[in-house]
Amino acid sequence: MNPVFYLLAVIAGIITGGLTSMIGASGVMIIVPVLTMLFHVGAHTAIGTSLFVDVIASAVVSYTYFRNGNVELKSGIWIAVSSIAGAQLGSLLASQIQEGSLSALFGVILVLSGIMMFIKAYRKKQDDQEQQNRKIRFAKGWQQIVSSIVIGVGIGIISGMFGAGGGGMILLTLIAVLSYPMHKAIGTSTLIMAMTAFSSTIGYAYRGNLNLPLGCVLSVGAVIGGVIGGRYANKVNEKTLQKVVYSKYGGDIDGEGVAISYYNQSPIRQRWSSLGTKAGRKNEDAVFGSRNNKRSS
Repeated sequence: MNPVFYLLAVIAGIITGGLTSMIGASGVMIIVPVLTMLFHVGAHTAIGTSLFVDVIASAVVSYTYFRNGNVELKSGIWIAVSSIAGAQLGSLLASQIQEGSLSALFGVILVLSGIMMFIKAYRKKQDDQEQQNRKIRFAKGWQQIVSSIVIGVGIGIISGMFGAGGGGMILLTLIAVLSYPMHKAIGTSTLIMAMTAFSSTIGYAYRGNLNLPLGCVLSVGAVIGGVIGGRYANKVNEKTLQKVVYSKYGGDIDGEGVAISYYNQSPIRQRWSSLGTKAGRKNEDAVFGSRNNKRSS
């Protein structure tokens, strides 16, 4: 791989690790759009690679939060374990969907998630929101376990299909349903994301949709960004972190969702696809390794 692409991959990894540590975001928000739209990597391979990076980044970040007492192990483990089954189902479903349709559907999911983030970020009556969250608390331990299992399965399916380690959805669920404070929500969501992404990565790797060398290069940057960002995030005021999380998720998710959905349905995509069989595919093989050659051998 060209040294320039090594550098770009490390930078993308640093940004990914920083976002994971600050807002509990999956690397899918950075890695999948970059690989599919700029470097013409197939959607399935881009998703599989982003999941691999998620495992590394979220594990490092969750450990940093754990050292600061901002991880709820009990609920986190229940959600994570149940999400594994859902992640395998999600990766199986994704393998049956055409790449263009998968990317377009992914964009729609991002747009809807962003709208939810904006609504939550700019609610005027914060007290009413807190009261509503308290009503959803479960009186008995077994109710919280059952709810954690149901939540985990749903998160796992989405993680497996779209390459998101589930960070955004997990974070929203922990805040809105289980009433976690922001720091603990991020710390716990990254723990869950590490386990969910690991399960999904296995599914994608088994089907040949993982570029391991590229994933390792991206992960180097993810570790750097995760360590630095994690230390800083644990010192930030709770309210400040809330604004950063909601605004960043909402704006970035909506923007990327619209871009990806439009790109995969536009004449530009068709033009690049025709080039992809020649120069585009040749460039992908030179930079990222030839997946097609691997399959034909």
